[in-house]
Amino acid sequence: MNIDSLEDWKRSHDCGALRIEDSGQEAVLMGWVNTRRDLGNLIFIDLRDRGGITQIVFDPQLDKETHERAHLLRNEWVIACRGKVSSRLKGQENSELDTGDVELHVTGLKILNITEVPPFQVDGMVDASETLRLKYRYLELRRPGIFRNFYRRHLIAANIRKYFNKNGFLEVETPVLTKSTPEGARDYLVPSRVKKGAFYALPQSPQLFKQLLMISGFDRYYQIVRCFRDEDLRADRQPEFTQVDVEMSFANEEIVMNVFEDMIKKLFKEVLDIEIPDIPRLEYSEAIDRFGTDRPDTRFHMELRDISSLVKNSGFKVFQSVIDNHGTVRAICVKDAATIFSRKILDELTEKVNEYGAKGLAWIKVNDEGWQSPIAKFFKESEREAISRRMEASANDLILIIADKPCVVFQSLGMLRVEAAQRLGLIEEGEYSFLWVTSFPLFEYDEEEESLNAVHHPFTAPFEEDLALLKDHPEKVRSRSYDLVLNGTEIGGGSVRIHNISLQEEIFRSLGLSKKDADMKFGFFLEALKYGAPPHAGMAIGFDRLVAIMSGVDSIREVIAFPKTASAICPLTGAPSLVDDAQLEELGLKILAD
Repeated sequence: MNIDSLEDWKRSHDCGALRIEDSGQEAVLMGWVNTRRDLGNLIFIDLRDRGGITQIVFDPQLDKETHERAHLLRNEWVIACRGKVSSRLKGQENSELDTGDVELHVTGLKILNITEVPPFQVDGMVDASETLRLKYRYLELRRPGIFRNFYRRHLIAANIRKYFNKNGFLEVETPVLTKSTPEGARDYLVPSRVKKGAFYALPQSPQLFKQLLMISGFDRYYQIVRCFRDEDLRADRQPEFTQVDVEMSFANEEIVMNVFEDMIKKLFKEVLDIEIPDIPRLEYSEAIDRFGTDRPDTRFHMELRDISSLVKNSGFKVFQSVIDNHGTVRAICVKDAATIFSRKILDELTEKVNEYGAKGLAWIKVNDEGWQSPIAKFFKESEREAISRRMEASANDLILIIADKPCVVFQSLGMLRVEAAQRLGLIEEGEYSFLWVTSFPLFEYDEEEESLNAVHHPFTAPFEEDLALLKDHPEKVRSRSYDLVLNGTEIGGGSVRIHNISLQEEIFRSLGLSKKDADMKFGFFLEALKYGAPPHAGMAIGFDRLVAIMSGVDSIREVIAFPKTASAICPLTGAPSLVDDAQLEELGLKILAD
């Protein structure tokens, strides 16, 4: 088949532009054949480009030769057509299309390219595995619904840049090839050809560089930046991802949080036309106590309650044993769920809490006659009444109880409240609930390594009033940090930074870093702190996560043009892939057999 030239044609409109007021005009459209309906006499084509879809009509009475050639057209062929815009017949309009009041009556056709049969249907329902769709991602990106995600991503990025540019921030690019520094995850390493045996690292974040920019006097910096972390993947993780990175000199947590809150409000209003109210704040300890997690979903209630004092002297030895061993007994009340949550569902929930280390799940169904529960017989009537009051439980409510060490209890109940809310349909689509979580612990204890780790990163400043605890009780030191949570997902976090070299060295010592190790890993940064570092603070938002939530999709893979799978593989390109021996030799590398 001959492929036509486009030299003498110029596109007049995209496929989403024509309206009823364009009727009678000549138009030239170009795009892909989305669907075709060949009725013999009339041929209807839905023509698609990124702007939308327009129905085009081939009528032998208008142009017999063009009509004959239109019989050849198949889905996903690339064509150009010329014709007159006409209003559709009354009753044949398509309200689902922006162009649904008009159609193009074609008098000229150019076939610009043909296609092999696609491995899956581009138009209509998703009917292929994720691996196949990612292998042919360029085809999936043709879907209008997928494209809308990326148009929204573009709008979000444009509005973020507009906000920071307007408010005195300077966009600065930081290096992609840098030094390997411990920041919580494994680095991706890049071998050096020039200096054999040495490696660059891809940045997990621009953390040290943005602090160096504050030492440089840049005052207000931002960047929408690519970051890399070699970590276990989930739906909201990718080995390479994008974040909105910000740093401010002479700022504290209040200033940074106010800037980001103002940006979020303007962003949601501009992109989604949604008014975001003032964002509430919770300290870390209160968030854990009430919701079991430092990233609670506050679109529904169902808060944790401590019932340890009510059950410690009961006849139920399991609860007594946990309390005697410094554990805790806590519960949630699932309203109006007693008749909905069958024994099968309760067994499923028990299996889920087992994954968090819980040894079991106790449950109580409250009805008009009292308690229905396997553990009811172990409690006196007065104890049952006290527990029901503490849980604010009434008839047809379900009480779910976990007894274990605190971390297991909090993680298990934090998961259960979300699981219960999802099963009951308490979470409405299109609802956005933000929360600031502040005052995290500065350190956390790693039982396997028997050492302290930084909860955020080792450059986070502690509260001044907690400095006296650093030497003997580092686990009690709070950090001047803050996370932004949206619908139960942490979308960003930041902190006031350490700008004093002596305090920075003391934090390194608390983390078990010797002076030699600190100099080897962070020597260039410690040197910079000697030259008049201003007080500074900053924050970063996970851009992909934010776009995914604002687009109403579950996975960030849906808003990344060419993502990796959950095993960090790119089905499209085949990366990661082997390289030939000559390349390895040039780099001074040798692959060891397994």
